[in-house]
Amino acid sequence: MFTSVLMIEKALTSADVEFVTTLHGDEPVFFHVLLQPRGDQADRLLRAIDDIALGELDEAVHEGETPEGSDARSMAEKALEVSLQALRATGSRAEGRLVENHPLDALKALVAEVHADEVIVLTDPHYVEEFFHRDWASRARHKVGVPVLKLFSHSKA
Repeated sequence: MFTSVLMIEKALTSADVEFVTTLHGDEPVFFHVLLQPRGDQADRLLRAIDDIALGELDEAVHEGETPEGSDARSMAEKALEVSLQALRATGSRAEGRLVENHPLDALKALVAEVHADEVIVLTDPHYVEEFFHRDWASRARHKVGVPVLKLFSHSKA
């Protein structure tokens, strides 16, 4: 069985589930999902800049209305459970957890713990972070010791 650690920031869409579950053909995959709830004020600014870069001005204006920190935890728990159920519905094995502090340290520890074959980072585009190679995938490539695949979410959850 192929073991993938899947790092996400919101609930997987049906298109996302289909995409990640078909990456390895008919080989069975065990997904270990990490989801980090929304961050802090600095993250809000980066998200707003990304929204502007994507031409989504309305989204940039409303970034301040998105729950963050501890307020975002219950939404994140629901997003994780929905994602796990969707992965399992395809016949894949899946387990997951929320990551609140130091996501790359948690990722590195989980990769070692489950002897992962790969890491898949599935997020919306984050142009500012990507430009400076500060996004999860770029930073993970130097930490985890297995291949890191960076994918963009197919649509909004």
